[in-house]
Amino acid sequence: MSPESLRFVGNADVQVDSSPWGPHEWISRVGLTAAEKLQLVRVTMPVGKAHKFHRHPAMEEIIYVVSGTAEQWVDREYRLLGPGEAAHIPTNVVHGTYNAGDTELVFLAILSPAVFEGPALVDMSGEAPWATLRG
Repeated sequence: MSPESLRFVGNADVQVDSSPWGPHEWISRVGLTAAEKLQLVRVTMPVGKAHKFHRHPAMEEIIYVVSGTAEQWVDREYRLLGPGEAAHIPTNVVHGTYNAGDTELVFLAILSPAVFEGPALVDMSGEAPWATLRG
C-alpha cells in the first residue's frame, strides 16, 4: 500500500469531480485508497439530469439509491428505484440512470475492478436502439 493510499476516508478526503449529470464524490478509487477490485462513488443528480445509456467494457456495477427516484435501465429493461433499492449491471451491458423525480437523486455506484485496461465507459446514447428507447 502506498503512503498516499487511505484505509479510512473522511469527508475531507473525498475527491469531487464534475460531470454533466452531477457531481461525483469519489470515496474509493485508484490514488485515494489501495483498493484494486472496488471503486465507490456517490453521485448527486439534479432534477432532469441523466447518465444516459452507456456501458463499462471492463467493469460491473451496482447502483444503490440513497434518496430520490431513479429510472434505472439495464439493457432494455427498466425499473423505478427508490431509497434502499439497487440494480446490478454486468460487465459491458448497456445501462442508463435518469432522475425520475422532482428532487435530487443521490445514489452510490460500486464499480469493479478498480484497476483495468481500456476505457472506463463507452457512450451508447446516440446509437440504436438506445437513442430512441425512452420514447
